[in-house]
Amino acid sequence: MSFTAEDVKSLRDKTGAGMMACKEALKACNGKGDEAVEYLRKKGIASADKKTGRATGDGLVESYIHMGGKLGVMIEVNCETDFVARTEQFQGLVKELAMQVAASNPSVVSREQVPAEMIEKEMDIYREQVRGSGKPENVVEKIVGGKLDKFYSEICLLEQPYIKEPQKNVDTLIKETIAKLGENITVKRFVRFRLGE
Repeated sequence: MSFTAEDVKSLRDKTGAGMMACKEALKACNGKGDEAVEYLRKKGIASADKKTGRATGDGLVESYIHMGGKLGVMIEVNCETDFVARTEQFQGLVKELAMQVAASNPSVVSREQVPAEMIEKEMDIYREQVRGSGKPENVVEKIVGGKLDKFYSEICLLEQPYIKEPQKNVDTLIKETIAKLGENITVKRFVRFRLGE
């Protein structure tokens, strides 16, 4: 199936990908725009995964104040260079992440930061709940694993559903930005203040 220059432009506008990448995606997906978007996302996330080991020594500290000064967030997001830190896309991502923290109240950035004793306590609670429902022992650990993943998606910023597009998580949002900007991006830390807490 063929596609037009207008199709390529439309795909570029939607994804921010280069012209040749858009042509390749449309060709691979027989000119179907929605499939081409998904194709580019998968390819971008794959290339973003290769960048995740690179050092991030620059970035921004952003603040976000909500509810007439009753809720505030400060977040540090790092990238590799000052050049990228000054781009509109990076600054936009940092603002989005600050709003995510304000709205979803995560406790930590990633599951690696969850204390082992907290994980063990949660797993014990889940095991008791599942055993109490009469499930066979060989199924208990699978169900506990699923419940633990849900727990992580509530308290870990990177695993939370992104507030503006809940079908993807925050980690995917960051990887999409890495793919567009070509630099590794990491969330270093955040703090959330609520008046009276």
